[in-house]
Parts: sequence; structure tokens; C-alpha cells
Amino acid sequence: MMFNLKSAFNIARGLVWRKNPVYVQFYITARCNLTCKQCNIIYANADTREATTAEIDQIAENLERIGVGIVLLTGGEPFLRQDLPHIIQSFTRRGIHVRTQTNGIATREQLEAAARAGARDISISLDSLSGDKQDFLNGSHRRSWQRALETIALVTQTYPRRDSFAAFGTVLSPHNILEIPNIIRFATQIGWYVSLVPAHIADPAEVFNFRSYDREMLFHPDLYLVVDQVIDECLLLKRQGYHLYDASEYLQNTRRFIRGESITWRRRNAGRCDSPELYFAIRPNGDMQPCCDHVLRQSYPVWHENFPDWYQHKTVHRDIHPMTQRCPGCMYGSYPEISITAHYPLTTWERLGVFRRTRHSKPWPLTLDQLIELAENINRQHPINHAIAARYLEPLTRHADATTFIPISSL
Repeated sequence: MMFNLKSAFNIARGLVWRKNPVYVQFYITARCNLTCKQCNIIYANADTREATTAEIDQIAENLERIGVGIVLLTGGEPFLRQDLPHIIQSFTRRGIHVRTQTNGIATREQLEAAARAGARDISISLDSLSGDKQDFLNGSHRRSWQRALETIALVTQTYPRRDSFAAFGTVLSPHNILEIPNIIRFATQIGWYVSLVPAHIADPAEVFNFRSYDREMLFHPDLYLVVDQVIDECLLLKRQGYHLYDASEYLQNTRRFIRGESITWRRRNAGRCDSPELYFAIRPNGDMQPCCDHVLRQSYPVWHENFPDWYQHKTVHRDIHPMTQRCPGCMYGSYPEISITAHYPLTTWERLGVFRRTRHSKPWPLTLDQLIELAENINRQHPINHAIAARYLEPLTRHADATTFIPISSL
């Protein structure tokens, strides 16, 4: 099974009692080889050092002591750390399930080493089935889309076919909104899943750690109807068995978030999120923080020998709860999804079905040529509505630093 017995027990215990973290998001580095439009984390964490391998071993031990079920290793770009296999193994040998989140620029050797260390769960950023569009969203880095597809192919060749889980992290923005159903079709045909996250854009006067300040990623009210149509199609695809990971509650809240309306997924927890009871984040230097957006004034190094006591005696809770009560809320995928899973029993049952299905045979291994051909076929069979693209999206395709337009045919 993908989850070992220890991690499965901790996940179940956390979801039922909500006293031990189901999930921890660990930003092991701020370094990245892309500058994606929707991401600010490489700047937000640029002033922090990286935890040493020895400190990460202690972090893993402390997370084991407080009963963590899943740790997400992210960045920056986690594969830029040469000690990533050691980091993965530090958690897996303690019974903590590891998910790695990458922009898709990893080598065969790196993926093989990660798999040998026990990695069975990977998320790769994919925001388009068009190379030009993906490269643009990644900060106009050439061939980043092709590199991502190469990595997808390598995952299918290096990770075990059975008991692995692979997904695309796809950011919803005005630039790719019409492509989302085709990305879901693409993922389903190769045995992957899709997890959607709406672009989070902050006002320059606001202090958020992760959110971008790129106004091009905001949805204009003229696009709200388009967003509704796309989300309705996503829900239909989900009912038809396509591999969309997100819960219906999450997708309905995505509509509200894009419109600037108050989100409602926290209504069963007194209007705040479940940090730090069900989840929290760790900065590159090992400091605990409530989530990817907020930083505590008080330093609580997760590698510190006293951290399990700080957590179990609710010292950190007293600092975090005032922040979560004031926070307007987010739609950062894993955080709301875990809260929804904990507070909505039908979603819990649905999640069990997702992970049961991932054990079945996948059409792996795949090659880069096969993936490119499949993407082209899906785009041909399910063309986007060019009338909608021309009416609503053409003004958004102008590069910020150029006078040229991305062709509508590439939307």
C-alpha cells in the first residue's frame, strides 16, 4: 500500500481527533530555477538559511514524536538540494509518508535516488498543454514545459507502478482557465491526478509570504461566468471518473475565492483553519509557521529538542490561533482539502477511494514522445472555445515586458 501502517494510523487519528498533525509542509529551500508568475516564495524565504542535514534528521524525529502522517517536501525547488535522498529517507524510515513537490526539472538519477529513498508520491507543476503558455507562466523560461514533460515521463519509468501516487499541481489563472478540463483529461489518460489551486494575489500593502503581486493573474469580473462554466465542467468530469483530486466543497469555494467572496470551508471549525492541529508549515531554516502565508514573530525551530513539548503543551497553538482567527482564508490546496476531509465525512470516504484506485495498474512507463502526442491529440479532440478566448482572454495575453502577443491558438 502507498501509506505504510504507521502513517495511515496517524492520518486516521489526526482526522478523527484533530490533535496530531496529518500534514506538514516543509520548504526545504528557497532556491528555484524558475520564476513563476503565481509564486512569491523564492523572495519571501530568501532571507532564511537552509536547515542542515543533521537538523532535518532532528525535525523528522520531532515530527514522528508528535504523530505527523504526511510531510510535503517543497521549495523553491526541492531537487536543487543534493541531500534530498537523505532528507526523504530521514522521514520515510520513521514511518512518515513523503510527498515531493517539484516544478518538473529533475533528472533520471535524481528521481531514481528519490524512489530508492522511499518516495512514492510526487506532484509536478503543470499549468498548460501548450509549451509557449507554460513557459510564459513559468517566467518566460524556454523549454520549461518540455522539461516538465520529460520529468513526467521519467517518473513513470523510475517510480513503482503500483502504490505510487502522481499528480499535477495546476494553478487556475486567467491565462489558462479554458485549458483546465484538457489537463484533467491528460492526467487521467496517464494515470495521474490533478489538484487545482486558484492564483493567490496580494495587495502590495498586505503582508503574505507566498502570494504573488502580479496583477495579470487576477480574474476580471468579466471572466466569472467563464470560471463557472469551467468549474461545472470539472465537476462533471469528476463525476464521470476523471482524475480530479479536489473535493466538490473545495471547488465550490474556489468560485467564491476567485470572486473575492468569503470562503466557507472553515464554517465547521468556528471560521478559522485547522493550523496547527491538523497542519502547519516549516521554513527553510526549520522554523515553524502556521502556513505558507504567515510567519510567527516568535521562533519555534522544529529541530529544537523542546519542540514536541511546545506542540503537545499547546505553546505554539497560543501564538498561532490569533493569526488563524484574523486570516481571511486561502485556497492553497492541501490546507483546505485536509480540513474538508476532516470535517466532511463524505469527502473522507471519497479520499479512501482515490488512494485505493491508485494501487491499480497505470499505463506506465511512458516516453516523452508519447506524452507530447497525447497532449496534441487531446487539444485536437477538445479544442478550446476560441470565441470566448478572443472576447475575454486576448487582452490578458500581452507580455508585461514586450509588445508582442501570445497567439490565441496557443491559449
